[in-house]
Amino acid sequence: MRLPVLLCVLLCLSAAPGPVAGADRSCTDLRQFYTGKGFTLVEVPQTEISGEHLRMCPQGPTCCTSTMEENLGGLSARETEGLIKEAGRSLQSAFNALHRAFDTYFTELHGRSERSLQEILSPLGPLYSQNTRLYGDLYADLRQYYRGSALNLDETLSEFWSRLLERTFKISAPTDETLRPFGDIPRDTKAKLIRAFVTARSFVLGLIVSGEVVRKVSQVHLSPECMKALMKMVYCPHCRGIASVKPCSNYCSNVIKGCLANQADLNPEWQNLIDTMIQVASSFSTEPSLDVVLSSIPARIYEAVHFLQENMDTFTARVYQTCGTPGEPGTGSPALHEQQKKKKSGSLTASEYKPSPTAGLRLEMQVSDLSSKLREMRQYWTQLPMALCSKLAAGGAGLDKCWNGITKARYLPEVMGDGLANQINNPEVELDITKPDMTIRQQIMQLKIMSNRLKNALDGNDVDFQDASDDISGSGSGMCVGGQCSRSRPGLYAYSPDNNRVRGAAASQTRLCGLLLLLPLAILLLQR
Repeated sequence: MRLPVLLCVLLCLSAAPGPVAGADRSCTDLRQFYTGKGFTLVEVPQTEISGEHLRMCPQGPTCCTSTMEENLGGLSARETEGLIKEAGRSLQSAFNALHRAFDTYFTELHGRSERSLQEILSPLGPLYSQNTRLYGDLYADLRQYYRGSALNLDETLSEFWSRLLERTFKISAPTDETLRPFGDIPRDTKAKLIRAFVTARSFVLGLIVSGEVVRKVSQVHLSPECMKALMKMVYCPHCRGIASVKPCSNYCSNVIKGCLANQADLNPEWQNLIDTMIQVASSFSTEPSLDVVLSSIPARIYEAVHFLQENMDTFTARVYQTCGTPGEPGTGSPALHEQQKKKKSGSLTASEYKPSPTAGLRLEMQVSDLSSKLREMRQYWTQLPMALCSKLAAGGAGLDKCWNGITKARYLPEVMGDGLANQINNPEVELDITKPDMTIRQQIMQLKIMSNRLKNALDGNDVDFQDASDDISGSGSGMCVGGQCSRSRPGLYAYSPDNNRVRGAAASQTRLCGLLLLLPLAILLLQR
């Protein structure tokens, strides 16, 4: 009796209303989502359909047609490209901010130095007041060089000292290197100024180039293989009716690392450039610091003229040695020379010059801020996948309740390394590692060129790289080695080998003898 009753109960339960296996689910949620993304509902199913037509999502019951799959695939690629560009714009803004901060500091430093000319050089009397344009031209040339002018800084500084000597003696200045009327000051000042301005200009150029590399690389379109992987990761859960399930974190890492494999190859040269820029920034505070070099320009000029005043006897003797003792009486009068020796200067000399503690503190803060912000950018290309996945994927707590590309479960494959070569076994993105992106390869070369330019700048060398490859030497004048053509050339006051000093000796001697005739006038002028 009990057995028939039990069978009746089971039959009744099986006939009760409830979900039937294989029943079609509604696509209402997906239809709302799909129209919200800007697509029409034409041919969008009301209920699930079989998924044999799917090419990106796992096949099975789905609410997505082939057209919907293509549309959502293109959308996933555009949205990801938008995130990449957004991250790139943020980094570009950071570089622009660093550029503005340093440029403001440097131009203010340059301006203060120029404004101090009158205070420091006014004791020179007419030699300053009648030659303000000469000093102004020097600062204008330095400013133009910093802004990117193609002028040769070595020649510009040599020309300044030649013109200063010319104005002092009212005749064309001698080019004989053995006289050195201003002592070693022009050579020492030139070396410090060249190093300061070359490093400053190269540093600014490094910031500009870095920002441009980020801009160009951020505009590189994602590959079709990447689009398929993104569709599968981002929107296939919507097609399956589990839109609330986020992609697994490691799954997202493999997809984005595959999509950005070429971009990650920027990392070695990118880090090299950032490290070199930090090194250049640190050099600004190395003695002699940037603020000392720029601020002491007027004091160095005064010191040079004062040196000539104090060493007129030696300078005269060198002229006599070259031209012979003149017969005119009164030239090089001992009384005048003795009076010149007794003349004391009340102006500040460069050897005594020290910037204010406030100026030194500001430079230290500037260098510290530049270095810390550059360090934050050092890992950008390898951290970009992680930054994108923080917006796309589930957190670490949902390892067993995330979308793994097939269903809601743990993602088992290991995470790939960074760069194109490490994607050979990427299970999510199909890549041909033998075909790198040429746009990105060009930007890698730009990073390498800029790094080399900055390294040369640390030694005071302004170098043009005429060829991007390391194994092609420059051609032409013979000054290019390994594609590098130095702009530096020997200046008026450089020490040259003795066998070069005889070059043009006859012409130089003629000019020196003409100079000798005006020495009394020059001495009187310097006494003012």
